[in-house]
Amino acid sequence: MAEKTAAEKAAVDKKVIPEAEELPKAIVRRVVKEKLSQLSKDGADISVFKEALMAFSESARIFIHYLSAMANDICKESKRQTINAEDVFKALEEMEFPEFVGPLKASLEEFRRKNAGKRSASKAKEANKKKKIKESPVENGGEEDMQDQGDANINEDENDAPDDN
Repeated sequence: MAEKTAAEKAAVDKKVIPEAEELPKAIVRRVVKEKLSQLSKDGADISVFKEALMAFSESARIFIHYLSAMANDICKESKRQTINAEDVFKALEEMEFPEFVGPLKASLEEFRRKNAGKRSASKAKEANKKKKIKESPVENGGEEDMQDQGDANINEDENDAPDDN
């Protein structure tokens, strides 16, 4: 049996991760550097090797996969098909990361508060848009609507005409 070449060994050792599963490198770099500068006594900018960033990224990816699998199991045990935040909190506790639950709940509440304001603004904007649409035919005497309806009727008549074949 022939020995494997160095290139073959490297190909076997190196796992190929689909690009869709990779975490954005810029975000991983920013998160790591921000945390390291917070932990630094003098707040100095800390350099991180590319390999270290890849290790952080891969570790985070694996953690996310494991957490989502655990949350999915909890969801299925509850006979549901959609994972909710409570499933993630329970999964973190089962994975023995209960210290993450408090900050995560606080972040989720802040997110919901921000989105509630956006949602109500979006609903108000949509209501105003519908109101304007209802009012516009009255404002211009409905001439455009009548013209559009007439065009639609002509098109319908053409489509309904019997074939001469």
